Amino acid sequence: MNALKKVSDLFILKSGINLTLADLEQCEKSDKDSIAFVSRSDYNNGISAFVKKIKNISPNEPNTISVALSGSSVLASFYQAEPYYSGYHMAVLIPKKKMTAVEMMFYAFCIKSNRYRYNFGRQANKTLKNILIPAKIPKKFSTNISLEKIATVNKSSIIKKTVELITSKWKWFQYDELFILKKGKRITKAHITDGDLPFVAAIDGNNGIRQNIESVPLHEGNTITVNYNGSVGMAFYQVNPYWASDDVNVLYPKFKMNRYVGLFLVTLIRKEIFRFNYGRKWYLERMKESKIKLPTTSKGIPDWKFMEGYIKSLPFSGSL
Repeated sequence: MNALKKVSDLFILKSGINLTLADLEQCEKSDKDSIAFVSRSDYNNGISAFVKKIKNISPNEPNTISVALSGSSVLASFYQAEPYYSGYHMAVLIPKKKMTAVEMMFYAFCIKSNRYRYNFGRQANKTLKNILIPAKIPKKFSTNISLEKIATVNKSSIIKKTVELITSKWKWFQYDELFILKKGKRITKAHITDGDLPFVAAIDGNNGIRQNIESVPLHEGNTITVNYNGSVGMAFYQVNPYWASDDVNVLYPKFKMNRYVGLFLVTLIRKEIFRFNYGRKWYLERMKESKIKLPTTSKGIPDWKFMEGYIKSLPFSGSL
């Protein structure tokens, strides 16, 4: 088993630059004097905007990890390759030994995976340094990934047509009209060993997969997982069979679903996240009675063909 060390054993922790975006002049990324502004966000590598550099303020160092210390995105952690400004309640992690970009991304993911410890407004400003992470990169984890190859991913769409969303004509459907809803199953750490089966837990990244375990599948692929606890409302389309924890609801479609329809649906399900702040959970029975608004055909039934076509019309759909 890989030994664990504290974050402070591998990184120097510094406070970020406490700036407010409203006080900065926003600009385009392509502008000569632009610099990224990183805030407590889960998206876009934490970058909220690009702003003009301020002469008397030195940015955070490049090749570091930015970490959100509070808020709904506490422990949002990202590798930052370039110098950057940061908002309030941000930490900057500087590696004590030289690390590759891929290694830094691995540790950012490890740190973020501890988010479940910080429910109900708990901050990480005093405890980040003590979070345990692997002392070494696991052998199964490849550090030879080419970031250049990732950057050349297929950006084209499957169909060359613009598909418009006119939500005024959409209709509401109860979840149990569309899905058979099931729960995941509790499994303790003592019964978990490394393997090849995806283990879906109540996290908000990596398609919900916390790790791969040695087990038989609990649920089928071509289904949707939705966190009812933890990062409540985060939904993911699962291609392959998997095990789901008891903090996860599993949606089996009563209709013919493919990955394109699945991705359309998880995007809409995530729009409900705001309803579940402050400890309110999306229990299975509550979810059965919840409703989702969908595009419909002239017969008033969900328009699955439209949903598939919309996803296929988007940039990067050629890589799905």
